[in-house]
Amino acid sequence: MFTGIVEETGAVIAFEPKAEAWRLAVSANAALADLSLGDSIAVNGCCLTVTQSDAKSMQFDVLEETRRLTNFSTLAPGALVNLERSLRFGGKVGGHFVTGHIDAQGTISAFEPRGKDFYLRVQLPDDSARYVVHKGSIAIDGISLTIAEVADRFFAVWIIPHTISVTNLRGKRVGDPVNLEFDLLGKHIEKLLQKRTLSS
Repeated sequence: MFTGIVEETGAVIAFEPKAEAWRLAVSANAALADLSLGDSIAVNGCCLTVTQSDAKSMQFDVLEETRRLTNFSTLAPGALVNLERSLRFGGKVGGHFVTGHIDAQGTISAFEPRGKDFYLRVQLPDDSARYVVHKGSIAIDGISLTIAEVADRFFAVWIIPHTISVTNLRGKRVGDPVNLEFDLLGKHIEKLLQKRTLSS
């Protein structure tokens, strides 16, 4: 479980196929503190398990399914990725509850400064707009953000300069894919309502 408050950006060292899985190596600083093998780290919002680490980097095994369903397929050496260690009991919850299980990929359709802030609009994949609610929460590449606008096929958020400076958003452009995790509560409510409808 995560909060969507990105601790730092790391840089991809390598992302390549190995005999049993894809191997992702990422440089890091803050995310390495008290790190143990088997710990969960959100990388661009995707929950991964640490399989190796040293003083400057960590490695993960990535399933082909994960690579296919996330924006990991676009990762190359030097790419910035958002990093967050898992939530610890007694820690702060500054964003919202994020599981690290990516629901879909969106595509940036607008990203521009407006006044002192930044406006980011994301094109949604088919049949996912029902999970997007005005003033609701969403995780974009693992960043907890509040939805400001909603339409049939897109949503938009406003972003403060600090968030741009400490996340991989500073390198994003129109057309880039982003990982989306919709609010957990909304997904559970939908499932409960579907069961109630079927049993009626």
